[in-house]
Amino acid sequence: MKYKNIIFDFGNVLAGFNETHILKQFCDNEDDLKILADTIFPNWSAIDKGSIEYETFCENVIRSIPDRLKTTAENVLLNWHKHLTPITQTWDFIHELKMRRCPIYILSNAPTHFAEHADFYEITKEFDGIIFSAVIKMAKPNADIYNYLFDTYGLKPEECFFLDDRKDNIEAGRALGMEGIIFTGDITSVKKAIQF
Repeated sequence: MKYKNIIFDFGNVLAGFNETHILKQFCDNEDDLKILADTIFPNWSAIDKGSIEYETFCENVIRSIPDRLKTTAENVLLNWHKHLTPITQTWDFIHELKMRRCPIYILSNAPTHFAEHADFYEITKEFDGIIFSAVIKMAKPNADIYNYLFDTYGLKPEECFFLDDRKDNIEAGRALGMEGIIFTGDITSVKKAIQF
């Protein structure tokens, strides 16, 4: 294999993160779905970055949503992490990597709430290291979070390969010497790129 370490994003690489799918687990009224989406998700990047505490974010959402949807919104904010859709071909690939004793890591933009509950997905137990952005108040595509990954686990960028669903995140890794691929669900392309 061409690379010593494989780095995975979480959302849309290990499990699908789809706002509409998540909200539909809690509400089936189209008008209410739009209100929930428009209230919860526009400022999501702030909790990914850790620039606002998750509890404060939740308080702001509940304060600004119509009374009839407050209980639903509270339920979403408490339990959304359970409704990402596992991407089974990625999980199978991870098991193959572990059979080859290849070190694997997660580098993901995610709120502290998700970091605290990520073990809901059993695949996280397979990883040699996990970094979620809000916990350290750094986020992709800023270089500091990549350097934090390298420094924390003693990794050389040129020995790492990164899977992420966003082009800007891959390009940020490349700027630091870490090759990667924009993940579209095609594990065959990934295996070809790393000479698996």
